[in-house]
Amino acid sequence: MKYSIETQSDIDLDSDKPMLPTSVLVKILNVSQRKLRLYEEKKLLVPTRTQRNRKLYSFNDIEKGKFILFLSKTLGINLIGVKIVLNLLAEAKVLPENYFDFIDKITKS
Repeated sequence: MKYSIETQSDIDLDSDKPMLPTSVLVKILNVSQRKLRLYEEKKLLVPTRTQRNRKLYSFNDIEKGKFILFLSKTLGINLIGVKIVLNLLAEAKVLPENYFDFIDKITKS
């Protein structure tokens, strides 16, 4: 017997839409809430605030968070250096979901 799942094609999966609370981002990135607050203080990862002042993150924020962790933990770049890299990527208009591909591309050329 075959089963089929009907999907709704108009589901809004905008990668910039803030939908995820801090608790979810902490689990996805495997970081402490304190580390997330530090990233916010340093303006590396800035959540959107709701009318009730809750912090919400987007899917792009997840990608940005993964990239921040890669730069800081894997490459040993301090947070000031991370901010410089993120600013350069923003100037080059590179979207967070393309950060790793972009870095890979420029290091191979």
